[in-house]
Amino acid sequence: MKKLFLFLFCSTTVFAQDDLLDMLEKEDAKKTTFTQATFKGTRLINGQTVETLAKQHLNFWISHRFGSVNSGFMDNFLGLDEAKIRLGLEYSLTDKWLIGAGRSTIEKTYDIYSKYKVLAQSNKMPVTVTLYGGMTTNTMPTGYTTSSGNVMRYQNNLQRQSYFGQLLIARKFSDKLSLQLMPTVLHNNKSESIYLENNLASMGFGGRYKLTNRLSISAEYYKNIVDKEDYEEGAGTPYPYQDSFSVGFDIETGGHVFQLHLTNSRGMTEKHFIGQTLGTWGAGDIFYGFNMARTFSLEPKKK
Repeated sequence: MKKLFLFLFCSTTVFAQDDLLDMLEKEDAKKTTFTQATFKGTRLINGQTVETLAKQHLNFWISHRFGSVNSGFMDNFLGLDEAKIRLGLEYSLTDKWLIGAGRSTIEKTYDIYSKYKVLAQSNKMPVTVTLYGGMTTNTMPTGYTTSSGNVMRYQNNLQRQSYFGQLLIARKFSDKLSLQLMPTVLHNNKSESIYLENNLASMGFGGRYKLTNRLSISAEYYKNIVDKEDYEEGAGTPYPYQDSFSVGFDIETGGHVFQLHLTNSRGMTEKHFIGQTLGTWGAGDIFYGFNMARTFSLEPKKK
């Protein structure tokens, strides 16, 4: 009898524990668990990621692009004798909303932009979605010759403006792999040539793969949607611009994110690396460069 009672008591206890565990699992399933660190930085290589900053944090970006590796060893030391630079700041007003500004030596360009995280990946949401947009201003003297050989003349400052907008959609598939889509629209108030459209649509693809806790490999590609035959028929010359493709490594060192990369794009704003890439990988028009970000907390210290 005692054995029967002991058996019934143990069985009841086990079933009760199972029921309690089931209840806890159901409660946990109701809670929203957000995915962390889809990407390590707010930039992938040239372009942006879905990431923003924590509230009241400031990022200082230094972006550097050397000359092309096919520019010669003796004459240009594989491009290291020349460089283009962009300096930028970005500040997060909230955990979801970021604003930024920068200045590039390419065409003496100023840029301002904003990002807002609309959706965050979680156990209830499969992707993170961020809206990103901004504008650039070209401050070169009127009448200068562009890298493509066209002469730019401005009648007013409004013609110097360009605008861009992106929908950034990313998913972290595992602790190692994250992928992102970047549908993009660009608009130039004044195009370089009457044969070039003022508007340009592009579809970007990107991702990163973690090799170690501090080292990742990343890549991005922008496929521009243009009618090259129409341009060549009107202008009588080959379409000058190429799709942007870049690969690189991200190194995380505490408060720094250090990015080393190779790209066929010299520019560091959307107007330049999406809309005005001249280089081709096959011809050796490859630019070595790096991005370095330092994050500062501007939160008031708690007493």
